[in-house]
This record gives sequence, structure tokens and C-alpha cells, in this order.
Amino acid sequence: MSESKLAGQFFDAAIGLLQRVRDEEAGNVAAAGTAIADAVAAGGRLFAFGAGHSSLAAQDVVYRAGGLALMNLLAVPGTVGVDVTPATLGSALERVDGLAGAVLDSSPAKPGDVLVIVSLSGRNSLPVEMAMNARALGLKVIGVTSLAYTSETKSRHVSGTFLRDHCDIVLDSKIATGDAELTHPAIEAPFAPASTVVTSALMQAMMAAAAESLAERGIDPPLLRSGNVDGGHEWNGRVLEEYGDRIFFRR
Repeated sequence: MSESKLAGQFFDAAIGLLQRVRDEEAGNVAAAGTAIADAVAAGGRLFAFGAGHSSLAAQDVVYRAGGLALMNLLAVPGTVGVDVTPATLGSALERVDGLAGAVLDSSPAKPGDVLVIVSLSGRNSLPVEMAMNARALGLKVIGVTSLAYTSETKSRHVSGTFLRDHCDIVLDSKIATGDAELTHPAIEAPFAPASTVVTSALMQAMMAAAAESLAERGIDPPLLRSGNVDGGHEWNGRVLEEYGDRIFFRR
């Protein structure tokens, strides 16, 4: 079977984007890792939030083999992926004012904790208000977004601001507006989005930087192991027990 030309082009595009974020976002990734390590060392908690497909990258660092056990998903009902019916409801909820404040007020988040917010466009009310409310509560906010949207689209929040405007640290995914890497003369719409690939890589790079920062301080990072290797369940049980007061996905 011959190779697909377009499949190869997508891999090339994704690799190029990964190389760009590696080279251009290295400082911000390191700063995000340090902020996360600071919270862990100080007894704080870690949270990740994303709506729609942005939630995939947030979920990828929660209860994950090789990941920090303290990372918790901050979920807004109806916006976590495409499990709501109809799927378009999730997109509509991202534009509703007030949801973020209600979720944060009922969450265990407190001053000194870290919240990582993933939003490709960063223009909808939900991620913008999530960042605004989190900072007002005293959380450190890390945003993972595409800065291209801030110059090529308009904010949907009443303030006219984007996610990037309410973060302590911003990681730019370099994804082009529209999130489609390929075109073809016989295909009307652009296709092959790469945002999940790149954003997930940024999230894992951030976690790696945090683990490195903790190790440099002589602190053993509270990492989980795969439950599919011998001893994995026992290891995870000890970690979950030791840090149980900062882990909320078990309750």
C-alpha cells in the first residue's frame, strides 16, 4: 500500500509545531514548571481546566502514569469533552457568563494553589472568567493558548479580553487560527487539527519541568506509576495515601 501524502504532511506540520514550541516557549515552560513545583513544595494543590477538545489536554495530566498525583481536573459539567448531548451544547456553555465563578466557589481551590487553563482560542467567556476568578481567589494561573487568536479574532467576553490577559504565565501553542494544518484543491474546508498534539506536549513538558524543579530541591516528586507494571498499584497506593489531602479525583 502506498503512503498517504496528506498523512505525511500532517506529521511534518505537527513536528514543525512541536519544534517551534520547544524552541520558543522553553522559558515559559520552565517558569510554569517552577510555579507548579513551588505549590507542591508549599503544600498547595494543582488543578487543570479545559472545555471541549481543550479538556483533552487537561485530562491528560490527571491520574496519569508518569504524572504528578496532585493534578486534579477542575470540571464544568457539560463542557468536558463531547460526552454531552447534543455535542454543540458544550460549545454553547463556553459562552455562558457566571459558570466559572460558580465552579470555583464550590471547588476545593484555595490561595496558593495553581490552576492550568487550556483554551485554544482563549476568547470564550468560560476560560476568561475562570482565569479572572482564580486570580481573584489567590491562585496562580497558567494559560495554554494560541496567541494568534488574540490578533485575528474578537473576545466573546464582555471585558473584551482574552485568557492571556488574566494569566501569570502564558504558553503559546503556535496553532494557527482555525486549527487546521492541511488544505487540498478537491476539499473545500481546511482539515487536520494539531492543537491536541501540541497542547498535550506542552502540558507534559510542563510536568517534566516541575518534576525537575522538585528534584533539584531534594523533593521526590509525587509521581504515579503505570498500574500495568508489577508493583504499580502498590506504589500508587502509597502516593495516594501520603498526599490524599491534596487529591480530589478519588472522592
